Amino acid sequence: MSMKGKETMSEQQDRIVVGKFGSTYGIRGWLKVFSYTDNPESIFDYSPWFVKQKGSWVEYKVESWKRHNKGMVVKLDGLDIREDSHLLTNFEIAIDPAVLPELSEDEFYWRELFGMQVFTTKGYNLGEVTDMLETGSNDVLVVKANLKDAFGQKERLIPFLEEQVIKKVDREAQRIEVDWDPGF
Repeated sequence: MSMKGKETMSEQQDRIVVGKFGSTYGIRGWLKVFSYTDNPESIFDYSPWFVKQKGSWVEYKVESWKRHNKGMVVKLDGLDIREDSHLLTNFEIAIDPAVLPELSEDEFYWRELFGMQVFTTKGYNLGEVTDMLETGSNDVLVVKANLKDAFGQKERLIPFLEEQVIKKVDREAQRIEVDWDPGF
């Protein structure tokens, strides 16, 4: 197995987890794949894949993939027997953010919003985005309130409704302006 993907910790940029390996499938080194991407099959559009093994990112290329029952299975380059691929079971699959398509001004990857400060249109700092929730109807910003929040809030859930609630997302300033009552 080639280890050309080995890097030192200092050379790594952030990787984005896009899925996870399941159990092996068959004897020729195929693995089940659980995709976290919006369209599950688009996980195969990103290459190479990185798997964190013993503290380092190891690079793998997808040789082939196919649908299987309700899921998908993948064959990685260089893993030709079940015993080798079995070692990747339950490992997360990550990609380099550089392989993601550039988004337009008004589109965002969720990860870009994490850490941004959220302010009301009147300038009150509601806190910092720590997570996003997918609900059936719309996405929701999870905003961790500042320690001395005047309204005694620890966390706020703010619907990501553009124009209605979300007035402006400023990548440069790392800030989101919302039309939201700080008492909620």
